[in-house]
Amino acid sequence: MPPTRRRRTVRRLWTAVVAAMALPFAMLSAASTPAQAASVQCSVDYKTNDWGSGFTADLTITNRGTDAINGWTLTYAYAGNQKLSNGWNGTWSQTGQAVTVKNATYNANIAAGAAVTTGAQFTYSGSNAAPTNFAINGTSCTGAHQPPITVLTSPAAGAVYTQGTAVPLAATAAAADSATISKVEFYDNTTLLGTDTTSPYSLSVSSLTVGSHSLLAKAYDSLGASGESTPVGITVASGPAVVASATQLAVQQGKTGTYTVKLSTQPSANVTVTTARASGNTGLSVTGGASLTFTPSNWNTAQTVTITGNASGTGAATFESTATGHAKASVTVTQIAATGTYNARFLDLYGKITNPANGYFSPEGIPYHSVETLIVEAPDYGHETTSEAYSYLLWLQAMYGKVTGDWSKFNGAWEIMEKYMIPTHADQPTNSFYNASKPATYAPELDTPNEYPAKLDSSVSVGSDPLAGELKSAYGTDDIYGMHWLQDVDNVYGYGNSPGKCEAGPTDTGPSYINTFQRGAQESVWETVPQPTCDAFKYGGKNGYLDLFTGDSSYAKQWKFTDAPDADARAVQAAYWADIWAKQQGKGSDVSATVGKAAKMGDYLRYAMYDKYFKKIGNCVGPSTCAAGTGKDASMYLLSWYYAWGGATDTSAGWAWRIGSSHAHGGYQNPMAAYALSSVADLKPKSATGAADWNTSLGRQLEFYRWLQSDEGAIAGGATNSWAGRYAPPPAGKSTFYGMYYDEQPVYHDPPSNQWFGFQAWSMERVAEYYQQTGNAQAKAVLDKWVKWALSKTTINPDGTYRIPATLQWSGQPDTWNASSPGANSALHVTVADYTNDVGVAAAYAKTLSYYAAKSGDTAAKTTAKALLDGMWTNYQDSLGIAVPEDRTDYNRFDDSVYVPSSFSGTMPNGDTINSSSTFESIRSFYKNDPAWSKIQAYLKGGAVPSFTYHRFWAQADIALAMGSYAELLE
Repeated sequence: MPPTRRRRTVRRLWTAVVAAMALPFAMLSAASTPAQAASVQCSVDYKTNDWGSGFTADLTITNRGTDAINGWTLTYAYAGNQKLSNGWNGTWSQTGQAVTVKNATYNANIAAGAAVTTGAQFTYSGSNAAPTNFAINGTSCTGAHQPPITVLTSPAAGAVYTQGTAVPLAATAAAADSATISKVEFYDNTTLLGTDTTSPYSLSVSSLTVGSHSLLAKAYDSLGASGESTPVGITVASGPAVVASATQLAVQQGKTGTYTVKLSTQPSANVTVTTARASGNTGLSVTGGASLTFTPSNWNTAQTVTITGNASGTGAATFESTATGHAKASVTVTQIAATGTYNARFLDLYGKITNPANGYFSPEGIPYHSVETLIVEAPDYGHETTSEAYSYLLWLQAMYGKVTGDWSKFNGAWEIMEKYMIPTHADQPTNSFYNASKPATYAPELDTPNEYPAKLDSSVSVGSDPLAGELKSAYGTDDIYGMHWLQDVDNVYGYGNSPGKCEAGPTDTGPSYINTFQRGAQESVWETVPQPTCDAFKYGGKNGYLDLFTGDSSYAKQWKFTDAPDADARAVQAAYWADIWAKQQGKGSDVSATVGKAAKMGDYLRYAMYDKYFKKIGNCVGPSTCAAGTGKDASMYLLSWYYAWGGATDTSAGWAWRIGSSHAHGGYQNPMAAYALSSVADLKPKSATGAADWNTSLGRQLEFYRWLQSDEGAIAGGATNSWAGRYAPPPAGKSTFYGMYYDEQPVYHDPPSNQWFGFQAWSMERVAEYYQQTGNAQAKAVLDKWVKWALSKTTINPDGTYRIPATLQWSGQPDTWNASSPGANSALHVTVADYTNDVGVAAAYAKTLSYYAAKSGDTAAKTTAKALLDGMWTNYQDSLGIAVPEDRTDYNRFDDSVYVPSSFSGTMPNGDTINSSSTFESIRSFYKNDPAWSKIQAYLKGGAVPSFTYHRFWAQADIALAMGSYAELLE
């Protein structure tokens, strides 16, 4: 995501290359052309969600041939009385029992090896047998062979074992079609523990180290397909321990709750386990199982502890179960209102997320992007993390403080973020050399990766930075207080850019700062070259990685960081709620210091308001003719896609630079943070103009939403002050917002940056919070229209499952902005290309509806919010959280070429070669050791589309937060 900088040996010159972050899912689209039926080779996968009187059918069409399918018609027939209600991702029709689906314009082309999805809803009575024969363009298709189903049956999730004690692993595996199971492998995260080739499949392991372990089983069948189980988290203790079945428990007022305890290892004599309240809410007490005896024969049989709440108490208490010679077990029990169903759900899910054995966190307490390692979206590996994840951790812990009254975890989350994700002075050592009158040297952003490296152009004027002086005056330092966006938590790449270190290498332990995106709007995650944030030329080529991105005659060793503004703004948003909720409990002083740090972060976040090279905002065409800014006239007062800073590593001959971004995305705006930083005393920045700037930003963001709102109600892409990232002339007739040009897909194009409904839900949730807190009429007007549109595109099925928008398609543009008389945007339109049951997005959407309903009284919004939360809770729970399977057709891009100039030759820290033949996977060879790799390998060879059930940290946190928000606002 970050821009790169390097220095000539004689003069100080800096440059920045566009930074971008990819959306979670790539979608296929193309214009329809006549089909060539004779060459079609295909498979159709058919899945249903059935509630007895109706069902939804999801079909994946995969092109198994070597030629593209240009336009398709799918035909099949039912044997019963199934009747079509509606369909999506194609034009559906039915005659008798025969069903026909014609492609939509955006999914007509299916490249060789690629797939598209389509779906529909039906009613029926009696039986509902799946169809057996499918055809594409008249050619018969077969269903792809499905991978085996694998379940790890032992150990139990959350189990604790004593070091050296055998951990019994066992699994069941069932093959599909006529295949048989050939073997089952057992893994500890990505480390193979052993293999069993005969049923029952089992393995005994005594070598696990002290700490948390994420175990899984992976089965292979006789046709070469494989499938892995859901991970199971366990803990290995250094000695005998008392084991509790839960870390969190909710008890309603006047009622009881239970958990169980047992021992981790067989004792030689009887052991008495005593449970008592150690601290906290005195309204909770042990009323059963206060003293339990375990013998050498029943040590592994769970016994029950009962906790009872009085009629009026609230808040948390810690209960400890202790035994002589054993490590104690601690359980946090929280007393909630007698009707607190949704707070109880929050605590249940919070317990799963924060249980170390479940794999959401590193040993340092850093949240991974996902429990699973094989995942590619904006981060290109599951055990990387983002500033986004840290911000969700802060918000999760703020809600925990609200429910329990314990604010230590919120403060602790900020401390972890500050320690690991905000660069220290040692990471940014030459800021004192920064010249605010010459922030950086211009370099154009280019359209495609193969046009890089980009050349510097010192003849282009740049504006002055009006923030540096007042920030130093306010905080007494030249250093930037903002989060870098991406971190390799386990140092898998091996750069070893841990805080305070520069390229310490593969042997370094702990989190390492990295960058990926670097080369223009068309560079997808599949085309990136990972690189360190501190480039000391130890890895890569002769100039490290710098000459992949910028062309120069010589290069200097340097550091550089990029901030993702939506994450920092979310951190401020979380601090706002912590401040509000703690004060409601009379505990404002508990969080005041942390809230003050959030105000500081917000002060520096203003760099995201500025044009990339501090040029004047509005009608900025031509790098040389667009005027340099002289202060606040370079601020768009919107949250742009990033801000970045960097400099030399040589402190004796130092230089430094800073840039903003010229591109503003509707999904990044956060009026809630702007309100907090401009109007809430505890969050007002120290700088001379910080609060005033955020007050201006608040009004500008609300105008921006109004300007981008389509005729239907959805929020379109955004605007740019630098067309194509190089101040190019925009297309004729392009509408403007304060002189900035409308951009349907600001920042990145693969996939288009505003097709994901998640950006709608994330951004509107912030508007809804602001509306709920203030009653602002502008916010309400935007929400009234957006909610009506979103509800019209939402389906709640009788069994509680749901369909919400997934991919959006756009046409037209907004009217040029007139603040005194806004246009109707009758020519700006959105259509929903396909639908999803994604749980993270549904949670953000439910939060939006909850905050809106709480203030407006809208019944439909309240009802739908509840239905979404109840539906995912009832239908999509597993041992790690709430998740649904995802078919990842985009994983056919693992072997995509990564552009590397023929003049460049180098290596990754692990020895992977970087040259003109590199692919995404070839410079990430560690993926071949991942338990899920064989699914990718089979897919690349023409096998079935791989399906994954992911537990993303942000999604699980957002689900928990949605439960807590509904409890606060509507329960």
